[in-house]
Amino acid sequence: MYFTDRGIEELADRRGDEEVSVGWLTERLREFVDLNPEFETPIERLATWLARLDDEDE
Repeated sequence: MYFTDRGIEELADRRGDEEVSVGWLTERLREFVDLNPEFETPIERLATWLARLDDEDE
């Protein structure tokens, strides 16, 4: 189990039944990076990965 799995599990437990828009998610990611600029690169990678999930080239 990775360290991040605990946070992912907590997210699933607390908010797993909710539906959110991509717009809502992007605003939360921006807020997180504003508060934690040292995580800019991992958040950028996550956002890019999510944006390209349906790309057949990758």
